[in-house]
Amino acid sequence: MIQKLKLDINGEQRTATIRMADTLLDVLREKLDLTGAKRGCENGDCGACTVIADGLPVKTCMMLAVDAVGKKLTTIEGLHDDPMQHAFVENWAFQCGYCTSGFILNAHALVTEHPDATEEVIEEWLSSNICRCTSYQEIKEAVLSVLNDQRGKPRNRRS
Repeated sequence: MIQKLKLDINGEQRTATIRMADTLLDVLREKLDLTGAKRGCENGDCGACTVIADGLPVKTCMMLAVDAVGKKLTTIEGLHDDPMQHAFVENWAFQCGYCTSGFILNAHALVTEHPDATEEVIEEWLSSNICRCTSYQEIKEAVLSVLNDQRGKPRNRRS
């Protein structure tokens, strides 16, 4: 069955014609040309397809597009000059970049939902995404630098 669908993505109403079985990942990439969410494992393990839905990270390969109706979605294309993006660059928190958008969105949601996050909470949240190229330490340092900025603490920047 084919259906027209309206989604709130990055503050805009977007319309797509979909099949009821289409995942949110398929609709974002193939119907709406939002390619920041990457196709990885397609079973919810890697997190390369992560976006934010109503403030929380979701894996779009595991969510039907119809289930996203009524939710406020944020893709990597919707983060404009976000501190987390800068922190990933400053802390060398990526190499090939394939998983980066998923990690950035997950980390953005983390610092928004848990501005008082401990290192344990950070590690728990980051464990939902996989990177095969870089050390998780740099990613964790990027998150901590944003949290420290929010808390008014000095940053520990790499040179």
